[in-house]
Amino acid sequence: MKFPERGSDLLPIVNELGSLPGLELQELFTFLILLLIASLRVGAFLISAPFFGGRMVPLQIRIVFSFCLGFWVLGTLDFPDQSVLLGPKLILIIMQELFIGLTVGLVLTIGFAAVSLAGEKIAATSGLAFAATVDPTAGGQSPVISQIFYLFLIVTFFALNGHLIVLGMLYKSFEYYPLGEFTTYGDLVSAGLSASEILFKAAAIIMLPVVAVLLLVNVAVGFITKSAPTLNLFSFGFPMTLIGAFIILYFSVDALAFAFKDLIQQIIDLLMSLLVEQKDG
Repeated sequence: MKFPERGSDLLPIVNELGSLPGLELQELFTFLILLLIASLRVGAFLISAPFFGGRMVPLQIRIVFSFCLGFWVLGTLDFPDQSVLLGPKLILIIMQELFIGLTVGLVLTIGFAAVSLAGEKIAATSGLAFAATVDPTAGGQSPVISQIFYLFLIVTFFALNGHLIVLGMLYKSFEYYPLGEFTTYGDLVSAGLSASEILFKAAAIIMLPVVAVLLLVNVAVGFITKSAPTLNLFSFGFPMTLIGAFIILYFSVDALAFAFKDLIQQIIDLLMSLLVEQKDG
């Protein structure tokens, strides 16, 4: 492109540049509002979901990822009239979208907390409760066994493509619950209560076999110390309990993998009944 000399007329160049195809300036504000609304449900899920909502993932990455997913679903959504989007009803639509996304993320977080609870009980029984480190996801301290279980569950969740399934259900939820038409708030509360039920059931199933074997180890240590009173209980029983806990956890890796798989399946079934199958029933 040859630049004009000083003092020449720039109007033809401005007209040429202004005639390029693109988004008109008066439509830019409406486009940004539509993109924001389309990103709210997925963005609220990414903030409250495990791994995505942890401190290990920067907030900037979550924001960019939510806008990318919102831009992906932007062309498939049925938006209300422009008068509704530019009026006070827009606040209600925003609150509904945030409520749905936060509920899905919290249900997933409550289900994932089952392995942390099981790890805490196993650590308390085996004497490993003092071995606590900073949890990067929550920011507080938790036993090492709980963090190992949590990381094991996250790896299993990604290996089974659970993140793709949940994001796919969020995408399908726009068909069953369009923007501004969600009214079944009681179903979200029921989903939270059902997730709490899964939390305690799964934690009991995971920790009971390990705790039962550790109880037998403690009973055996009690018989040994009773028959030999000269043995110190703490110098003999405590190391035996620790060694027994490590051996049990080593040989129960396969069983834990199947238990974690069943836990993920229960959470996905709960979310599917909430987001996809609820309206058909």
